[in-house]
Amino acid sequence: MARIIAIANQKGGVGKTTTAVNLAAALARAPQRVLLVDLDAQGNATMGSGVDKREVEASTCDVLLGEVEAKGAVVTTAEGFDLMPGNIDLTAAEIQLMDSDGREQRLKSALQPLRGDYDFIIVDCPPALSLLTLNALTAADSVLVPMQCEYYALEGLSALMETIDALRARLNPGLEIEGVLRTMFDIRNNLANAVSGELTTHFGDKVFRTIVPRNVRVAEAPSHGQSIVGYDRASRGGVAYLGLAGEILRRQADRKKQQQHMEHA
Repeated sequence: MARIIAIANQKGGVGKTTTAVNLAAALARAPQRVLLVDLDAQGNATMGSGVDKREVEASTCDVLLGEVEAKGAVVTTAEGFDLMPGNIDLTAAEIQLMDSDGREQRLKSALQPLRGDYDFIIVDCPPALSLLTLNALTAADSVLVPMQCEYYALEGLSALMETIDALRARLNPGLEIEGVLRTMFDIRNNLANAVSGELTTHFGDKVFRTIVPRNVRVAEAPSHGQSIVGYDRASRGGVAYLGLAGEILRRQADRKKQQQHMEHA
């Protein structure tokens, strides 16, 4: 059964899509069976995976509106993971879903038949607490929060945590925090180091050990329709995302051990 991880932060420009694509590619190298779901109308995760968002036959929008089964919208990327592409149609989907029953559950229901086919399903969320993001958080087992270590970041993070708590109460009681990922990190910046320290104090072992540095190669990769793992895996960014995949796999292995232990107890 796939673990569904939503990559969310309502603040834009924190490296959500970069993390979604690179984590999918790094896990696929592990090798794990991975599906990346692009839930952002900008379609950047789709383009960054080497798929033209303007030419897809079916998209996440069609799946949410019930016009296509999830399997029918999935394409395979050159880097070995599957993709459910997203594009501007998602804006229309959100408006159409506003008045429908069970609107927050659409993605969860759509992904259910696919869970046996994958080890991980990664969902790239839009940079807002919209209906699309609620769909992702309702479907997910856990949330991975990428964040830049800057002044306003902690404020955004506490707003997201409140949303997650409200969502647990109403729609998804099992939702966990997969972890907080420090992105675009500049070790020479005193404020970044201070915020990083505060994060560790607040969230303890929920903060990933992996830190994604500011790295030109990471920024270049999407323009080639590649992840950093495919484009330059030996770069600092490539090494960081491979490290993140390793941490996630270790956590997953620990979870399975605990589960088995509880079953035998």
